[in-house]
Amino acid sequence: MDDHKLKVFCIVAETKSFSRASEIVRLTQPAVSLQIQALEENYGTKLFNRSGCIITLTKSGEMLYKHAKEINFLYSAAEKEIGNFTGLTKGVISVGASSTIGNYVLPGVVAEFKRKHPKVGVHIHIANSKSIVEYLNAANVDVGLVEGEVKKQKLVAEKLMSDEMVLIMPPSHPWANKANLSVMALAKEPLIFREEGSGTRQMIEKYFTKHGISPQQIKIALIMGSTESIKGAVEEGLGVSIVSMWAAKKEKRYGTLKTATFKEERFIRDFSLLRRKAKESSHTVERFISFLKSYPFDKLLSS
Repeated sequence: MDDHKLKVFCIVAETKSFSRASEIVRLTQPAVSLQIQALEENYGTKLFNRSGCIITLTKSGEMLYKHAKEINFLYSAAEKEIGNFTGLTKGVISVGASSTIGNYVLPGVVAEFKRKHPKVGVHIHIANSKSIVEYLNAANVDVGLVEGEVKKQKLVAEKLMSDEMVLIMPPSHPWANKANLSVMALAKEPLIFREEGSGTRQMIEKYFTKHGISPQQIKIALIMGSTESIKGAVEEGLGVSIVSMWAAKKEKRYGTLKTATFKEERFIRDFSLLRRKAKESSHTVERFISFLKSYPFDKLLSS
């Protein structure tokens, strides 16, 4: 069947880019081109106009795109209907998750889901929130899980749970035995931050500004490219930082890091569940979504 080729074709048509499509479907760009070439040979016509970096659908391409979307929808609808009839939960679910959820929350959740539904394979793709939205719109993942603010676009966004951002420090730090601190105390403390443009960094700077600390007052000791590297630097006593309570869970349990909340107000953000508006989810995907919505996440934090 040509359903995979049609899916790749739709992604190229929607992104107007072979290179971007190759990132989304996780194939090399030549492999994507071969998929399109096979379709063009099958239909005996060009599907795309290529003029430099600009890619547009030909008239034939527009006709195929219309039917390809319907075909992809029908495949999903058939799978869902048969799954509902048989009651079997099997197949593969593709989940797009931003880094905090993908690295620190999903492993435990997916393990429990797999114990209940051993015939289901779960593929987790970790990327930034913008990429997750693109993957969903291109139907390359079934479900998206992201942190922070979400631009819904063509998607349905639902709050899944709350996440608290906490201050982390080494056990030898003078603040190590304090349960909460004023954010103003951080103006004089060396901070370890994510790179500029990071969603987490922007959220922290926004929180600081709200409570009277301008970006110019922040003493940045180090800039790191990941939460794991930040935690390592804090453990070495190079500064303090702010991370998700989920990211600090293991280190807090083993005593390699201490955490504190903020006196002014809790630093809360939401984890959101994203899905496409069209009702095309399979029976297995619906089961997974229901599992997520009813999951007692607090249990993971206390374990």
